[in-house]
Amino acid sequence: MLAAFLVLSLMAHALCFYVFQIVYPTPVALLPPPGRVTFITPDSEEGRTLLRWIDAEDPAVAFTTYPAPGARLGALPKTEHLPSYSAVEPILKELPPLKPDLRIPSSRPPGAVHSIARTTASARGTPRTYISFSKEFGEFGTPRVPQSGLATSSEETPETLRFRVAVNDLGEIRYCFPINSSGDPALDEQARLQVVRSRFPPHRETDIKPGSPLIWGMATIQWGSDVARPQRASAPTVTP
Repeated sequence: MLAAFLVLSLMAHALCFYVFQIVYPTPVALLPPPGRVTFITPDSEEGRTLLRWIDAEDPAVAFTTYPAPGARLGALPKTEHLPSYSAVEPILKELPPLKPDLRIPSSRPPGAVHSIARTTASARGTPRTYISFSKEFGEFGTPRVPQSGLATSSEETPETLRFRVAVNDLGEIRYCFPINSSGDPALDEQARLQVVRSRFPPHRETDIKPGSPLIWGMATIQWGSDVARPQRASAPTVTP
């Protein structure tokens, strides 16, 4: 059986070779025709006839544009301007009749309007420095903030200062971390001490539990006009 399959395979290959190589010849590629150049010479009667016609009837003359006599290169043609109002006459409106005012003039003619200068509110801040706490401390009540003098070391207006604070059940502020700066480090330290010294009303004894967690919140300081400014040194007087 193996020998029979080998013989059948050889016969099939031979048949395919005969079909594709003998019955179907190899295709021949057709090359494009070469370019041709035709010269008109007086060697033939047709060439001499065509040359005589070209000499008598030059086709290039028919397609040549000749400039007008007196025309200059690049000059625009002269066109006559025709305004629109010369073709269509506009309709004029008549003036209203003049009616003189025969009334007796007033003895008190209207004068200039006197404008009243408006007083603008002064651009001062709040009258005193105010410390506000976030809503997390609302269960404690109103805090007691000590009043102490604040002084800045520069004449620039300080920015609003914020602290991250933690309060225990006794109303004491255990931790106080600054979030931003007012622009004056000395004023920041004074404000931090004032926040730390603030006290909230303590919870009732029944509510106090040992080891209860701290309550964290925000403390914001709005600067007022009570912040002392540095005094400018007066210029020394020169006595002659």
